Amino acid sequence: MSSGLFADTDAGAIYFSRTDAEQVLGAWSPHPFVLEQREWPTVEHYFQAMKFEDAAYQEKIRQAASPKQARKLGRTRFKKIRKDWKKVKVIFMTRALYTKCKTYTNIAEALLATKEQRLVENSSYDYYWGCGRDRRGNNMYGQVLVNVRSKLKEESGQER
Repeated sequence: MSSGLFADTDAGAIYFSRTDAEQVLGAWSPHPFVLEQREWPTVEHYFQAMKFEDAAYQEKIRQAASPKQARKLGRTRFKKIRKDWKKVKVIFMTRALYTKCKTYTNIAEALLATKEQRLVENSSYDYYWGCGRDRRGNNMYGQVLVNVRSKLKEESGQER
């Protein structure tokens, strides 16, 4: 139980940043994969592009020079985001991370090596995908990784 304003850090958890290109479990790591009949430079490129139904704008995001630029294009206020985005965004993130793991065995192995540890996207500003400043956020990115890890275990026969 927390004794203050912020939740205690979980010593058994793995904390990481999805925007750190050096972290293979992150959305910005430069590991291209094929999904929706196109090659995506990063998970971030795919995720941001799927916010839109406009194929030309999706392509513009796919061709963005960096995940940072893809995120900027995905956050535009000048293009209409798909109506069902709040309902489907976790599905698209899951699809991208799973495909990345299936494309790169070393990334799947890195995720499986986390065993049963809690995975936490350590963002001070994002309370949906990350844990937020007070570590009480939804941590949906971490949850998606745990779900992908479970699926990989199941497929490899490691599931209990």
